[in-house]
Parts: sequence; C-alpha cells; structure tokens
Amino acid sequence: MVSRVFCLAIDCRDTAPMANFWCAALGYAVVKRWTDSRGTEYVEIGRGDEPMLLFQPVPETKSVKNRLHLDIVPASGSQESEVERLVGLGATVVSNEPDLHWVVLKDPEDNEFCVLPPSS
Repeated sequence: MVSRVFCLAIDCRDTAPMANFWCAALGYAVVKRWTDSRGTEYVEIGRGDEPMLLFQPVPETKSVKNRLHLDIVPASGSQESEVERLVGLGATVVSNEPDLHWVVLKDPEDNEFCVLPPSS
C-alpha cells in the first residue's frame, strides 16, 4: 500500500484572495468551502484528478522561506509570457537569474513558487 497526495495545504491570512489568485493562475475552481468545529473557514480549489490546494487561515504572517513550494509550467505560451500573466494577477518576481531555467515568484501572501519553461 502507498499513499497519494490529496491536497497541498497552504497557510494564509485571508483565504479568499489566495483562492482567487491560484484559481486564476492554475485554471482551478473552488471545490469546497467548509468550516471546522472551531469556526475556522477553509477553501479547497482544484481541477479534475490533480491534487487540490487547501487554503487554511492562520493568525500569523509568513516569516521565513518556504520549505515546500510549487513548480509550475505554462500550459501554453512561453515562460516569459506566463511570468507576465502571473504578475498581472498579483504575483511578484523574486529572482530571475539568467543561468537558471526557473523564475522565482511570490504569491499575494509571499509564498514562493517557481515558473519553469514549457514542458517539451
């Protein structure tokens, strides 16, 4: 028996803007909004058989570099056009070093992620 990734849980201060950003970035839709027994509201987004992203509110802001991050590739178009699109959605470029094949961005709550060139 093995496990499979069900979702990636992402801590955030405000679930709605994060869900909106990542839905637009990945072509996902809100799958479910739910409240736990303590009154905390969560938002799950996803598409088809791909792992979901779960946004869970926390009181603190991000303070250090992520230990886990998403690597994404454009479904169509170039890496450069995808970076421009994501910046237009609210991401920020952190690093774009010419000797590396990825571009590091931050989402609206400063979580780092990488944009790679299109898959061959």
